[in-house]
Amino acid sequence: MGDVLIGGKPTGFCKDGCSAIVDSGTSMIAGPMNAITEINLAIGAMGIINDQCQKAIGNVGNLVFDMFSAMFKEPGKLCSRITICVPGDKATDGSDIRSVVDMSDGLTGPPQVPICKACEIVVDFWHKVLTNNLSRGAVLKLGTQLCAVTGLAGESTVDCARLPFMPTISFPIGDKEFELSPNEYITKIGEGASAQCVSTFVPLDNPPEVGPLWILGDAFMRRYHTIFDHGNLRIGFAEAA
Repeated sequence: MGDVLIGGKPTGFCKDGCSAIVDSGTSMIAGPMNAITEINLAIGAMGIINDQCQKAIGNVGNLVFDMFSAMFKEPGKLCSRITICVPGDKATDGSDIRSVVDMSDGLTGPPQVPICKACEIVVDFWHKVLTNNLSRGAVLKLGTQLCAVTGLAGESTVDCARLPFMPTISFPIGDKEFELSPNEYITKIGEGASAQCVSTFVPLDNPPEVGPLWILGDAFMRRYHTIFDHGNLRIGFAEAA
């Protein structure tokens, strides 16, 4: 199989050729993860894991921020709880001393910052960070980006309304390009507002010694009638009627 095309443009994944299997026992189209990820990104697919992960980030993330913000709200109490400060005495913790530089001339170094005061400064700083909407937004955004990285590793869904705008995906075999339209590589489950559209592209990585392998399953064979000529060790394709 030659280089896979997205919207007629080469991806470079199989520019030197890839091994491929046509398998009627597989409903999906499987290929190397980096190639499948690029295809799913191009068609606007979001991993089901990604979708669930982002919902968790949205639902739980703000709650976690609020809990930590409340915890850091009163620096004196928190520092006392972790035994850095003496309850009721924020200024004295036994470390407010001066270091002697030279006893002969009576000069002393700068005062050391009391541990209790340092604790309160740190806690107050983190309280401000946790209550800052920009900081919160940046952390939650990072979380959703991490979701996206892991989410595309499995089954992916797309917005059914995007079907008319998705690119064709083509698989060059021999001297012919076998093209699949969105309606052919997307499986629609249900009808109306509750319908779910699932990408048939799933990742399949093999050890380096085996090399990249594609499996063209039912999603491909629905469009292209396949003849397995075992006697001559060849496969033939024709447009399905």
